[in-house]
Amino acid sequence: MHLLLEQLINGLTIGSFYALIALGYSMVYGVLKLINFAHGDFFTLGSYLGYTVLVFGTALLTAHFGLWGGMMAATVVAAISVSIVGIVVERLAYRPVYPAGRLPAVVSALGASIFLQNAIMVIWGPRYQAYPSQLIPNMHFQFGDIFITLLQIIILVFSFLLMSVLYYVIQRTTFGAAIRAAAHDRHTAALMGIDFNKVILFIFTLGPALGAVTGVMVGMYYRQISFTMGWNYGLKAFTATILGGIGNIPGAMFGGLILGVLEMLGASYISAAWKDVFVFLILILVLIFRPTGLFGEKVAEKV
Repeated sequence: MHLLLEQLINGLTIGSFYALIALGYSMVYGVLKLINFAHGDFFTLGSYLGYTVLVFGTALLTAHFGLWGGMMAATVVAAISVSIVGIVVERLAYRPVYPAGRLPAVVSALGASIFLQNAIMVIWGPRYQAYPSQLIPNMHFQFGDIFITLLQIIILVFSFLLMSVLYYVIQRTTFGAAIRAAAHDRHTAALMGIDFNKVILFIFTLGPALGAVTGVMVGMYYRQISFTMGWNYGLKAFTATILGGIGNIPGAMFGGLILGVLEMLGASYISAAWKDVFVFLILILVLIFRPTGLFGEKVAEKV
């Protein structure tokens, strides 16, 4: 029983990564009906920027801000930098092809993904990079027969906090209502005075920022990062988006958490070598039996 509970905790930790990345996919699709294939590379770029700040600024950061302040500084720098990159990619790669329809935008997104991945390889090199090993004290907490690390607690608390804040902004604020209105019917929302460009600016600022923060957390959790990891995490996050219901913000959150738990249970009780196969199997089953996802795809209702 304790093994099951520990795997649930591990699954929720990994699932929180998928959920945060999936939110970026879901927001872009919900508003623009565009699958932003470059989103996984925003995640990778954030991880590398966080690594750079921590490796080259560790002594300076910890001396002035302490250990926790240094990690927060790395996270903030990564989030702001990748947000700027996200805005630039939207302006240069996506906005010129919006009038041409969805297919050119998808092709442009693939091109942006390839460009970002190769840019990361050129800047940081093709080898794996390692986060500092002593960033967070290797502390374990025991609850009965269950062990949980301090890093897992930090990741889970921070991830759920970010998801809760985003849910509140989207569902409970005036600007969130504008985003939902633009997602339902862009033209009607524009007639009601909603600035669609501001909505696009928001989602291409927040989505990449969430991806960057997740990239830093993944680097801290696994220690090693690679310039190709955005493809793997992006694909799983996209699967989580479909699982929860593409365009559905709560669905993306729960889809990521569910996917992480199922992946860890499959790896633990069947075979770790097949854990990626489980992800694709889940995707196939969802597309066959519930193509709108577990929570339903957010679509406009026209009367």
